[in-house]
Amino acid sequence: MIVRTEAEIMKNWKNDISSPLVSICTRTYNLENFITEALDSFLMQETDFPFEIVIDDDCSTDETVEVIKRYMEKFPNIINADLLEKNIGVRMNFIKNMQRAKGKYIAPCDGDDYWTDSSNLQKHIDFLEKNDDYVVTYSSMETIFEEGMKKRTFNWNIEDRESREIQKNFLGTGICALCFRNVDIIKEYPFEHHCAPIDDNFLASMLGAYGKGKFLKDIKAAIYRQHGDGDYSSKTIYEKAVMYEQNYFALYMYYLRIGDRPLSNYFYKKVMKYSFIVHGRFYYTELLLKSFIWQVIQYVRRLPKRIIVKVIRILKRLG
Repeated sequence: MIVRTEAEIMKNWKNDISSPLVSICTRTYNLENFITEALDSFLMQETDFPFEIVIDDDCSTDETVEVIKRYMEKFPNIINADLLEKNIGVRMNFIKNMQRAKGKYIAPCDGDDYWTDSSNLQKHIDFLEKNDDYVVTYSSMETIFEEGMKKRTFNWNIEDRESREIQKNFLGTGICALCFRNVDIIKEYPFEHHCAPIDDNFLASMLGAYGKGKFLKDIKAAIYRQHGDGDYSSKTIYEKAVMYEQNYFALYMYYLRIGDRPLSNYFYKKVMKYSFIVHGRFYYTELLLKSFIWQVIQYVRRLPKRIIVKVIRILKRLG
Protein backbone atom coordinates (compact mmCIF):
# COMPACT_ATOMS: atom_id res chain seq x y z
CA MET A 1 0.00 0.00 0.00
CA ILE A 2 1.19 3.51 -0.86
CA VAL A 3 2.77 5.39 2.06
CA ARG A 4 1.11 8.74 1.29
CA THR A 5 -1.62 9.83 3.65
CA GLU A 6 -5.01 11.16 2.63
CA ALA A 7 -4.05 14.61 3.91
CA GLU A 8 -0.90 14.62 1.76
CA ILE A 9 -2.90 13.73 -1.34
CA MET A 10 -5.49 16.45 -0.67
CA LYS A 11 -3.15 19.25 0.41
CA ASN A 12 -3.15 21.12 -2.94
CA TRP A 13 -6.82 20.64 -3.73
CA LYS A 14 -8.59 23.93 -4.40
CA ASN A 15 -12.10 22.59 -3.90
CA ASP A 16 -13.83 20.35 -1.38
CA ILE A 17 -13.78 16.56 -1.85
CA SER A 18 -17.59 16.56 -1.84
CA SER A 19 -17.38 17.99 -5.37
CA PRO A 20 -14.66 15.96 -7.12
CA LEU A 21 -13.64 17.25 -10.51
CA VAL A 22 -12.60 13.78 -11.68
CA SER A 23 -13.93 10.31 -10.94
CA ILE A 24 -11.44 7.48 -11.39
CA CYS A 25 -13.71 4.57 -12.29
CA THR A 26 -12.48 1.03 -11.80
CA ARG A 27 -14.11 -2.39 -11.89
CA THR A 28 -12.80 -5.41 -10.05
CA TYR A 29 -13.49 -9.11 -10.06
CA ASN A 30 -11.00 -11.57 -8.57
CA LEU A 31 -8.03 -9.24 -8.98
CA GLU A 32 -6.26 -9.73 -5.66
CA ASN A 33 -2.88 -9.99 -7.42
CA PHE A 34 -3.28 -6.67 -9.25
CA ILE A 35 -5.61 -4.28 -7.43
CA THR A 36 -2.94 -2.89 -5.06
CA GLU A 37 -0.79 -1.68 -7.95
CA ALA A 38 -3.83 -0.08 -9.59
CA LEU A 39 -4.97 1.76 -6.46
CA ASP A 40 -1.47 2.96 -5.65
CA SER A 41 -1.16 4.41 -9.15
CA PHE A 42 -4.39 6.37 -8.60
CA LEU A 43 -3.37 7.61 -5.15
CA MET A 44 0.04 8.80 -6.35
CA GLN A 45 -1.64 11.41 -8.58
CA GLU A 46 -0.48 14.99 -7.99
CA THR A 47 -3.41 17.32 -8.68
CA ASP A 48 -4.67 20.77 -7.72
CA PHE A 49 -8.27 19.52 -7.85
CA PRO A 50 -10.19 16.87 -5.88
CA PHE A 51 -10.74 13.42 -7.30
CA GLU A 52 -12.59 10.35 -6.14
CA ILE A 53 -11.89 6.66 -6.77
CA VAL A 54 -15.12 4.86 -7.64
CA ILE A 55 -14.72 1.08 -7.27
CA ASP A 56 -17.37 -1.50 -8.12
CA ASP A 57 -16.44 -5.04 -7.17
CA ASP A 58 -18.59 -7.67 -8.86
CA CYS A 59 -18.76 -10.14 -5.95
CA SER A 60 -15.14 -11.32 -6.02
CA THR A 61 -14.48 -14.74 -4.49
CA ASP A 62 -10.80 -14.14 -3.73
CA GLU A 63 -9.19 -11.52 -1.43
CA THR A 64 -9.94 -8.51 -3.66
CA VAL A 65 -12.62 -7.13 -1.34
CA GLU A 66 -10.37 -7.40 1.71
CA VAL A 67 -7.69 -5.38 -0.10
CA ILE A 68 -10.23 -2.72 -1.08
CA LYS A 69 -11.51 -2.48 2.50
CA ARG A 70 -8.01 -1.76 3.78
CA TYR A 71 -7.69 1.11 1.31
CA MET A 72 -11.15 2.38 2.28
CA GLU A 73 -10.05 2.58 5.92
CA LYS A 74 -6.95 4.62 5.06
CA PHE A 75 -8.57 6.84 2.39
CA PRO A 76 -12.25 7.16 3.46
CA ASN A 77 -12.78 10.55 1.78
CA ILE A 78 -11.31 9.51 -1.55
CA ILE A 79 -12.42 5.93 -2.12
CA ASN A 80 -16.09 5.29 -2.90
CA ALA A 81 -16.58 1.53 -3.18
CA ASP A 82 -19.63 -0.59 -3.91
CA LEU A 83 -18.85 -4.16 -2.87
CA LEU A 84 -21.57 -6.23 -4.48
CA GLU A 85 -22.82 -9.40 -2.82
CA LYS A 86 -24.35 -10.75 -6.02
CA ASN A 87 -22.58 -10.99 -9.37
CA ILE A 88 -24.16 -8.76 -12.03
CA GLY A 89 -21.72 -9.39 -14.89
CA VAL A 90 -19.05 -7.32 -16.57
CA ARG A 91 -21.39 -5.27 -18.81
CA MET A 92 -23.74 -4.13 -16.05
CA ASN A 93 -20.85 -3.49 -13.68
CA PHE A 94 -19.19 -1.28 -16.30
CA ILE A 95 -22.30 0.89 -16.60
CA LYS A 96 -23.14 1.08 -12.90
CA ASN A 97 -19.54 1.99 -12.09
CA MET A 98 -19.56 5.00 -14.44
CA GLN A 99 -23.04 6.06 -13.44
CA ARG A 100 -21.93 6.43 -9.82
CA ALA A 101 -19.27 8.95 -10.85
CA LYS A 102 -19.84 12.43 -9.39
CA GLY A 103 -17.01 14.11 -11.29
CA LYS A 104 -17.24 16.42 -14.29
CA TYR A 105 -14.73 14.05 -15.90
CA ILE A 106 -14.25 10.28 -15.83
CA ALA A 107 -10.86 8.56 -15.95
CA PRO A 108 -11.50 4.81 -16.26
CA CYS A 109 -8.92 2.18 -15.38
CA ASP A 110 -9.78 -1.43 -14.59
CA GLY A 111 -8.40 -3.00 -11.45
CA ASP A 112 -5.78 -5.07 -13.25
CA ASP A 113 -4.30 -2.07 -15.12
CA TYR A 114 -2.42 0.94 -13.75
CA TRP A 115 -0.85 4.34 -14.47
CA THR A 116 2.86 5.21 -14.46
CA ASP A 117 2.64 9.02 -14.58
CA SER A 118 1.91 10.86 -11.33
CA SER A 119 0.71 13.83 -13.42
CA ASN A 120 -1.61 11.70 -15.53
CA LEU A 121 -4.86 13.25 -14.30
CA GLN A 122 -3.55 16.79 -14.14
CA LYS A 123 -2.41 16.71 -17.78
CA HIS A 124 -5.72 15.33 -19.02
CA ILE A 125 -7.78 17.88 -17.10
CA ASP A 126 -5.57 20.86 -17.96
CA PHE A 127 -6.32 20.24 -21.63
CA LEU A 128 -10.02 19.42 -21.33
CA GLU A 129 -10.74 22.45 -19.13
CA LYS A 130 -9.34 24.75 -21.82
CA ASN A 131 -10.82 23.04 -24.89
CA ASP A 132 -14.58 22.62 -24.83
CA ASP A 133 -14.75 21.14 -28.34
CA TYR A 134 -12.89 18.02 -27.18
CA VAL A 135 -14.79 15.32 -25.32
CA VAL A 136 -11.91 12.92 -24.67
CA THR A 137 -8.15 12.86 -24.26
CA TYR A 138 -5.96 9.78 -24.50
CA SER A 139 -2.35 8.77 -24.12
CA SER A 140 -0.09 5.92 -25.18
CA MET A 141 -0.35 2.50 -23.59
CA GLU A 142 1.94 -0.44 -22.98
CA THR A 143 0.79 -4.02 -22.72
CA ILE A 144 2.24 -6.39 -20.14
CA PHE A 145 1.84 -10.08 -20.85
CA GLU A 146 1.84 -11.75 -17.44
CA GLU A 147 3.29 -14.94 -18.87
CA GLY A 148 6.94 -13.86 -19.06
CA MET A 149 6.22 -10.20 -18.14
CA LYS A 150 6.93 -9.00 -21.67
CA LYS A 151 6.04 -5.43 -22.61
CA ARG A 152 4.87 -3.94 -25.87
CA THR A 153 4.11 -0.28 -26.61
CA PHE A 154 0.54 0.04 -27.82
CA ASN A 155 0.36 3.09 -30.08
CA TRP A 156 -2.20 2.27 -32.72
CA ASN A 157 -3.30 5.86 -32.66
CA ILE A 158 -1.07 8.84 -31.84
CA GLU A 159 -3.21 11.34 -33.72
CA ASP A 160 -6.11 13.59 -32.80
CA ARG A 161 -9.49 12.45 -34.10
CA GLU A 162 -12.60 14.23 -35.33
CA SER A 163 -15.99 13.35 -33.88
CA ARG A 164 -17.22 11.20 -36.77
CA GLU A 165 -13.95 9.32 -36.94
CA ILE A 166 -14.26 8.42 -33.25
CA GLN A 167 -17.80 7.17 -33.80
CA LYS A 168 -16.63 4.94 -36.64
CA ASN A 169 -13.11 3.86 -35.68
CA PHE A 170 -13.04 4.50 -31.92
CA LEU A 171 -9.85 5.80 -30.25
CA GLY A 172 -7.21 3.20 -30.98
CA THR A 173 -6.04 2.84 -27.39
CA GLY A 174 -7.19 1.09 -24.23
CA ILE A 175 -9.66 2.40 -21.68
CA CYS A 176 -6.94 2.83 -19.04
CA ALA A 177 -5.41 5.59 -21.20
CA LEU A 178 -8.57 7.72 -21.46
CA CYS A 179 -10.14 10.70 -19.73
CA PHE A 180 -13.50 12.04 -20.92
CA ARG A 181 -16.33 14.33 -20.00
CA ASN A 182 -19.16 12.86 -17.92
CA VAL A 183 -21.69 13.40 -20.70
CA ASP A 184 -25.44 12.70 -20.72
CA ILE A 185 -25.16 9.34 -22.48
CA ILE A 186 -23.39 7.90 -19.40
CA LYS A 187 -26.51 8.33 -17.24
CA GLU A 188 -28.85 6.81 -19.83
CA TYR A 189 -26.54 4.29 -21.43
CA PRO A 190 -27.96 2.53 -24.53
CA PHE A 191 -29.28 -0.96 -23.79
CA GLU A 192 -27.46 -2.22 -26.89
CA HIS A 193 -24.27 -2.06 -24.83
CA HIS A 194 -25.36 -5.23 -23.05
CA CYS A 195 -24.80 -7.01 -26.36
CA ALA A 196 -21.37 -5.43 -26.97
CA PRO A 197 -18.50 -7.40 -25.39
CA ILE A 198 -15.78 -4.75 -25.93
CA ASP A 199 -16.72 -1.93 -23.58
CA ASP A 200 -14.13 0.67 -24.59
CA ASN A 201 -14.96 0.57 -28.31
CA PHE A 202 -18.70 0.91 -27.72
CA LEU A 203 -18.10 3.73 -25.23
CA ALA A 204 -15.77 5.57 -27.61
CA SER A 205 -18.37 5.52 -30.37
CA MET A 206 -20.89 7.07 -27.97
CA LEU A 207 -18.41 9.78 -26.92
CA GLY A 208 -17.77 10.75 -30.53
CA ALA A 209 -21.21 12.36 -30.65
CA TYR A 210 -20.04 14.98 -28.13
CA GLY A 211 -16.77 16.21 -29.56
CA LYS A 212 -13.24 15.49 -30.76
CA GLY A 213 -10.38 13.43 -29.32
CA LYS A 214 -6.89 14.67 -28.39
CA PHE A 215 -3.76 12.53 -28.11
CA LEU A 216 -1.53 13.77 -25.27
CA LYS A 217 2.00 12.67 -26.08
CA ASP A 218 3.61 14.00 -22.90
CA ILE A 219 1.88 11.49 -20.61
CA LYS A 220 3.82 8.36 -19.72
CA ALA A 221 2.21 5.17 -21.00
CA ALA A 222 -0.63 3.57 -19.07
CA ILE A 223 -0.21 -0.15 -18.47
CA TYR A 224 -2.72 -2.66 -19.80
CA ARG A 225 -2.25 -6.12 -18.36
CA GLN A 226 -2.99 -9.28 -20.33
CA HIS A 227 -3.48 -12.38 -18.22
CA GLY A 228 -5.43 -15.61 -18.14
CA ASP A 229 -8.35 -14.16 -16.18
CA GLY A 230 -8.86 -11.07 -18.35
CA ASP A 231 -12.27 -10.54 -19.92
CA TYR A 232 -10.67 -9.97 -23.34
CA SER A 233 -7.07 -11.18 -23.14
CA SER A 234 -8.10 -14.69 -22.03
CA LYS A 235 -10.03 -15.27 -25.27
CA THR A 236 -8.83 -17.18 -28.34
CA ILE A 237 -8.34 -15.42 -31.68
CA TYR A 238 -11.67 -16.81 -32.90
CA GLU A 239 -13.48 -15.68 -29.74
CA LYS A 240 -12.00 -12.20 -30.08
CA ALA A 241 -13.20 -12.04 -33.69
CA VAL A 242 -16.71 -12.91 -32.54
CA MET A 243 -16.49 -10.23 -29.83
CA TYR A 244 -15.61 -7.61 -32.43
CA GLU A 245 -18.45 -8.70 -34.67
CA GLN A 246 -20.90 -8.58 -31.80
CA ASN A 247 -19.71 -5.06 -31.03
CA TYR A 248 -20.24 -3.93 -34.62
CA PHE A 249 -23.69 -5.50 -34.65
CA ALA A 250 -24.68 -3.79 -31.38
CA LEU A 251 -23.54 -0.43 -32.79
CA TYR A 252 -25.45 -1.10 -36.01
CA MET A 253 -28.62 -1.74 -33.99
CA TYR A 254 -28.05 1.34 -31.81
CA TYR A 255 -27.52 3.76 -34.69
CA LEU A 256 -30.43 2.21 -36.57
CA ARG A 257 -32.67 2.79 -33.54
CA ILE A 258 -31.73 6.45 -33.14
CA GLY A 259 -32.08 7.11 -36.87
CA ASP A 260 -28.45 7.73 -37.84
CA ARG A 261 -28.57 5.96 -41.20
CA PRO A 262 -24.99 6.73 -42.30
CA LEU A 263 -23.52 5.20 -39.16
CA SER A 264 -25.92 2.26 -39.08
CA ASN A 265 -25.04 1.51 -42.73
CA TYR A 266 -21.34 1.82 -41.89
CA PHE A 267 -21.53 -0.75 -39.10
CA TYR A 268 -23.82 -2.98 -41.15
CA LYS A 269 -21.08 -3.17 -43.79
CA LYS A 270 -18.52 -3.99 -41.09
CA VAL A 271 -20.70 -6.85 -39.93
CA MET A 272 -21.18 -8.12 -43.46
CA LYS A 273 -17.47 -7.96 -44.22
CA TYR A 274 -16.41 -9.96 -41.20
CA SER A 275 -19.29 -12.43 -41.31
CA PHE A 276 -18.54 -13.31 -44.92
CA ILE A 277 -14.85 -13.88 -44.21
CA VAL A 278 -15.27 -15.85 -41.00
CA HIS A 279 -18.46 -17.86 -41.38
CA GLY A 280 -20.32 -17.04 -44.52
CA ARG A 281 -22.53 -13.99 -44.71
CA PHE A 282 -26.00 -15.34 -44.01
CA TYR A 283 -25.03 -17.85 -41.33
CA TYR A 284 -23.09 -15.37 -39.24
CA THR A 285 -25.63 -12.59 -39.58
CA GLU A 286 -28.33 -14.94 -38.32
CA LEU A 287 -26.06 -15.99 -35.44
CA LEU A 288 -25.47 -12.37 -34.43
CA LEU A 289 -29.15 -11.54 -34.63
CA LYS A 290 -30.10 -14.48 -32.40
CA SER A 291 -27.37 -13.57 -29.92
CA PHE A 292 -28.47 -9.93 -29.88
CA ILE A 293 -32.14 -10.84 -29.31
CA TRP A 294 -31.26 -13.32 -26.55
CA GLN A 295 -29.12 -10.79 -24.68
CA VAL A 296 -31.77 -8.09 -25.05
CA ILE A 297 -34.33 -10.49 -23.55
CA GLN A 298 -32.05 -11.21 -20.58
CA TYR A 299 -31.56 -7.48 -20.02
CA VAL A 300 -35.23 -6.58 -20.41
CA ARG A 301 -36.29 -9.17 -17.83
CA ARG A 302 -34.54 -7.12 -15.15
CA LEU A 303 -36.30 -3.86 -16.06
CA PRO A 304 -39.46 -2.31 -14.57
CA LYS A 305 -42.64 -3.10 -16.52
CA ARG A 306 -43.00 0.42 -17.96
CA ILE A 307 -39.50 0.21 -19.45
CA ILE A 308 -40.21 -3.25 -20.88
CA VAL A 309 -43.23 -1.86 -22.74
CA LYS A 310 -41.07 0.95 -24.15
CA VAL A 311 -38.36 -1.47 -25.35
CA ILE A 312 -40.94 -3.73 -27.02
CA ARG A 313 -42.32 -0.73 -28.92
CA ILE A 314 -38.82 0.16 -30.10
CA LEU A 315 -38.13 -3.40 -31.30
CA LYS A 316 -41.47 -3.49 -33.14
CA ARG A 317 -40.56 -0.29 -34.98
CA LEU A 318 -37.20 -1.80 -35.97
CA GLY A 319 -39.02 -4.89 -37.24
